[in-house]
Amino acid sequence: MKKLRYVIICAVLLADYLVKLLVRSTMYCGQTIPVIQGFFSITYVQNRGAAFSLFTGRGAMIMIITFLALCFAVWYMERHKDGHWTLLLALELIISGGAGNLIDRAFLGFVTDMFDMHFWPVFNVADIAICLGCAFLVVYIFAFDKPEEKSGNV
Repeated sequence: MKKLRYVIICAVLLADYLVKLLVRSTMYCGQTIPVIQGFFSITYVQNRGAAFSLFTGRGAMIMIITFLALCFAVWYMERHKDGHWTLLLALELIISGGAGNLIDRAFLGFVTDMFDMHFWPVFNVADIAICLGCAFLVVYIFAFDKPEEKSGNV
């Protein structure tokens, strides 16, 4: 797992890129293809904000914050490359998802979203990676991140 961290990041990035490219090349913006009637559709959306379309019109600010967060995450991952697999997987997923959406913003000016659950804002593969990464991070914190014993302290 430790040696594959950049392979995993690249694989998730590639999957995100290919799904977004497929949607952009075969659908027009706003088009919906029902998959499970009334529950799940493929809907092409151009998100010009952050999560839930927050901060729409603030693309430069979002890109700067994302870039800084990615730099920190890569630094932290390298610093803890011998950490528990849940920590490494969490960071790999968060990095790949953040990078996937950052690439969209930088080159297109928007993030391509397509998975429409009808009760939740439309999202993409990168968003799934970020959410799964955060879930693994919570598991790591609560199950595997044990505070170091301090000698002499009560």
